[in-house]
Amino acid sequence: MGQLPLEGMPRRLYTCTPSRLNTWLDCPRRYRFTYLDRPAPRKGPPWAHNSVGASVHNALAGWWREPYDRRTPAMAAILLTAGWITEGFRDQEQSTVWRDRARAMVMGYTSTLDPSQEPVGVERTVATRTSVIAVSGRVDRIDRRGDELVIVDYKTGRRPLTVDDARSSLALAIYAVASSRVLRRACRTVELHHLPTGSIVRWEHTDDSLARHLDRAEDIAREASEADERYRDRRDGDTSAAVPAEVDESFPPRPGPMCSWCDFRAHCPEGRATGAARRPWDGLGDPD
Repeated sequence: MGQLPLEGMPRRLYTCTPSRLNTWLDCPRRYRFTYLDRPAPRKGPPWAHNSVGASVHNALAGWWREPYDRRTPAMAAILLTAGWITEGFRDQEQSTVWRDRARAMVMGYTSTLDPSQEPVGVERTVATRTSVIAVSGRVDRIDRRGDELVIVDYKTGRRPLTVDDARSSLALAIYAVASSRVLRRACRTVELHHLPTGSIVRWEHTDDSLARHLDRAEDIAREASEADERYRDRRDGDTSAAVPAEVDESFPPRPGPMCSWCDFRAHCPEGRATGAARRPWDGLGDPD
């Protein structure tokens, strides 16, 4: 059995990313499959919409790493084409169509940027800690505007974004706090840049709203950490054996519409019961 903490000793910080916290919120069973079970259950096939998103993010990161005089829309197109990820598409034709759409996205987006305005960070990892968590994450871009920093997050999904998406994002708030502490400059504004529509949604946090997000992160972390400890104690280091029922009860599924998109759907009867599985390319929104 796991060792009990000594009375009066400080509790170990819960090490996490915003993605880990959000996974616990969305579905504790998926959290267990992703972060605890070893070997992890086999995932389903890759998703085409993730391939689009990763290809676009990689191209934009590469664009900012180019010398100033090469930061042109044409260079963005070259980077996108060279780094195109082909996984998850129905066939080569669909992949080619979406490669061309993604190329148009990055060309259109970079045409709106000033290549001389060097970001403070591109794909920059930032981290911070409280008395409960040690959290880190990678930010798409950190801009400096005036005396403050701005968090920029690229989005490539088909759903239009709202200001509430920026305001309520736990990840963006954590990135703002961590960037401020790491780079020693105020950071309160977060932006979502939606490449398919060219729209930008922006939210300016206050110190209080950032503190509320951190409090929320700590609450999530306490729940997840307690479940992690029960998992380790009950399994006593043997992760090859079947998961005991009392451990499984600590990580209940949360069935809902997103179960059709879950990478671990094949291992979750409750998730399969919610509806039919999605095809790997269904997130693109293409008609049959």
